[in-house]
Amino acid sequence: MCIRDRYYGDQWNNYVPDPYQLNYGAIGANTDEYCNICNPFQYDTSIMANEAVRTAHIQDTANLYADIANGTLPAVSIVKPSGLVDGHPASSKLDLFEGFTKKIVDAVQANPALWKDTAIFITEDEGGGYYDSGYVQPLDFFGDGTRIIFLVVSPYAAGGRIAHDYADHVSILKFIERNWSLPPVTDRSRDNFPNPVAEFNNPYVPLNSPAISDLFELFDFGRGRDNR
Repeated sequence: MCIRDRYYGDQWNNYVPDPYQLNYGAIGANTDEYCNICNPFQYDTSIMANEAVRTAHIQDTANLYADIANGTLPAVSIVKPSGLVDGHPASSKLDLFEGFTKKIVDAVQANPALWKDTAIFITEDEGGGYYDSGYVQPLDFFGDGTRIIFLVVSPYAAGGRIAHDYADHVSILKFIERNWSLPPVTDRSRDNFPNPVAEFNNPYVPLNSPAISDLFELFDFGRGRDNR
C-alpha cells in the first residue's frame, strides 16, 4: 500500500481503546487529550469504515517520530498535538505548543535525506484570545476568521521576510494540489479561488476577491537546490 498522506493525532493510541479516557491514570477521567473533533478523516466513511485504511492513515505521534527517524513519512503529514500541549488557554500553554513543534522540526532536520525535500507549515486554528487586527476577506457565506500565525520551515523557504498575500487554512490544500498536480476537492470549495492579485496601496486586500494564496510565493526552489 502506497501511503501518500497520514494524520498523526497525539494520544490516538490512548483514545482508540478508551475514547472517554475513563481509565487514564493520574490525569483523571474525561481529560480528552486526543482531540476527536480535530481529525477530518474521522468523518470520512471511506477511511473509518475500513480498518486497513483507517490504520494506515490515522496514527499516533509516536508513529510520527518513528517515521521521521526512518525516513518513511508519507508525502503529506498532518500533525495535531494533544489538548495538553496544543497551546489552548483552557488546557495548555503556548510554550508547550512551541516545544511540541520544535521537537518535530529538530527531528526532521536531523534526518538530512528527509529534510532536503521537506516543508513544514506551522499554524493555529484560532487566535486563542489574542486578537490580531487586519483585513478579513468575505470569502463566502462563512466569511473568514481573524489573523493567526503561519510559519514555513524548509530549506526551500524564502526566509527572513513576511509575506502579505492573503491566505487561509485552505491555502495549505491549494499548495498540496498545485505541488502534486491534483484537482480541487469539489467544484465549489475554497481551493477553487484564484491566487490573490494585490492592491498597490494595501497588499493584504486582493483586487480579485475572493482569492487565497497557494503559498508558493513563500518558497525559492532554486535556493533549496543550492543548499543540498
